[in-house]
Amino acid sequence: MQWVFGNENPVATTANRRGDQKMSVMKLCAGTVAMIVCASQLSAAPVKIALEGAPDLEKSGTYVWVHTFGEYLESHGMEVQEFERGSLGDEAEKMDQIQQGLLEVSSSDTKRVSQLAPSLTPLTLPYFVPDFAALDKGLYDGGMIDKINEEAAPHGLRVIGISSLGLPAGIFNTKHAVKSPADLADLRMRALDETDIAIYELWGTRGTIVSWDEVPNALQTGIADGYLNPPIVPILYGHTGFIKHFTDARMSTAHRTIVISEDWYQGLSAEEQQIVDDAAAAATAANREWLAGRASELDQLREAGIEVTTLSPDVWLEFQQLSMPLWQQVPMPEGLLDSWKQAMGN
Repeated sequence: MQWVFGNENPVATTANRRGDQKMSVMKLCAGTVAMIVCASQLSAAPVKIALEGAPDLEKSGTYVWVHTFGEYLESHGMEVQEFERGSLGDEAEKMDQIQQGLLEVSSSDTKRVSQLAPSLTPLTLPYFVPDFAALDKGLYDGGMIDKINEEAAPHGLRVIGISSLGLPAGIFNTKHAVKSPADLADLRMRALDETDIAIYELWGTRGTIVSWDEVPNALQTGIADGYLNPPIVPILYGHTGFIKHFTDARMSTAHRTIVISEDWYQGLSAEEQQIVDDAAAAATAANREWLAGRASELDQLREAGIEVTTLSPDVWLEFQQLSMPLWQQVPMPEGLLDSWKQAMGN
């Protein structure tokens, strides 16, 4: 809405000066009313939510989270607008918008958020968090969410939830079954960052950094032979035509971190902040209920023509032990791993 003042500038005469003065007062009053109305509309502007995947309530756990969150807000009088993946920029651009208060809610990559809130870092480590029950216990009962947000607030963001993507992450590849770390030797794996590269080196193989949007081309041209992801990912992103093998390595909880703008949150009334907090709790509950029904994901892979390999307990332990040195290599505050272990009850 544009505000326009002083559109007319009539030449006053002695005969109409009093009438013009009256009209000026009326215009001033009208302008004041318009400003009040506009301010009210601005405070009620739509809550923008940046999605990270398809708006699929059956297959996308993150969408279950953000959609439930949005519905709760709307049921309490707050308008919501969802933006599809990529429409507001990449991960870095979305984070920048959150920090500036230009975007209210984003489903973001946990590694990126952990750069601003280091207490999130252990959630990105392989074989550290056993499951979502332990994660939730550490976050909420153990108080780690408060520590995370103490770190995040000065950077203009607030973490309000961790959304599950589905079953734990495993190893996908285009070439052959991986039944042990030794079977990875001839594979070059897609990496998100240097931490992934380090994981592959500990496992005795190689990694190459490839952006997610370039993954299909990389897998089809041999630039990369596979990637680490939850079972549902190749189905969600249409990779089943060239991904042929999955190893259920159960290496980490698969998740995204839900962040909101701290400036936006602090600009809400106490009542509105409570609505946002309650919406986050409802969204987390819905997401965990969705997760409880995801046992069929491995069958979906099989139906899509992907061979599924289940590791024996001994081989799973071998992967874990090979990965554990990374826990000491990734930069994080001293004592953080112990704090998380204690918070999770380990």
